[in-house]
Amino acid sequence: MTGRSALTRIIVVVPAHDEEELLAQCLVSIERARPHAGVPVDVVVALDDCRDGSARVLRQFDALEVTLASRAVGAARAAGVVAGLALGDDDPAAVWIASTDADSLVPENWLRVQRELADGGVDVVLGTVRPDPRDLSVAQLAAWRATRVPGQPNGHVHGANLGVRADAYARAGGFAPLVEHEDVDLVTRLRADDAVVVRASEEADVLTSGRTTGRTPGGYAGYLRQTFPA
Repeated sequence: MTGRSALTRIIVVVPAHDEEELLAQCLVSIERARPHAGVPVDVVVALDDCRDGSARVLRQFDALEVTLASRAVGAARAAGVVAGLALGDDDPAAVWIASTDADSLVPENWLRVQRELADGGVDVVLGTVRPDPRDLSVAQLAAWRATRVPGQPNGHVHGANLGVRADAYARAGGFAPLVEHEDVDLVTRLRADDAVVVRASEEADVLTSGRTTGRTPGGYAGYLRQTFPA
């Protein structure tokens, strides 16, 4: 694949709604991944109608704080992207938007893997996620593991492990202000662009909360609740 700009900057966007308990470990994991990115990394946390101590936690880290009161993860992700893009004047074709969630932990190779795929000509990376085994019963964990085939990324869309080149993101219209499934909605529009190269990857698997009561009616928590009942 040719004709793509090498990345000059990565923006990490993390939406959060009352995630005081889990936000710190998320940001610690991003800090550990940051030195391996190979390019400058800006971290933006979008606090959406937080009534807890999420802001206090956030301010202990090198991250930009954005606040809104939409109670919509799509609006929070979009606000984070806008704020991140405003931090520089890079060519959008050379800026990468890496998305994760406040209840998730990214591996140290997360940003490096996405950058390498982007520099190889990819515009969208669909990463895999796995639930925290501490949140699942033995039976639930076994049932979930049975759905995974090592070496074969499933290609599912997860906002907790998603990357997109900024110019492709803009052409697609960005994240819609949806309460949930804003990630699937965006990728559907990206795939409709014949110029966009999409790649599924399991090289940088993200650990996410295995809770079955999430911040949205469905989302990953809803998927776990419906697919792997206790």
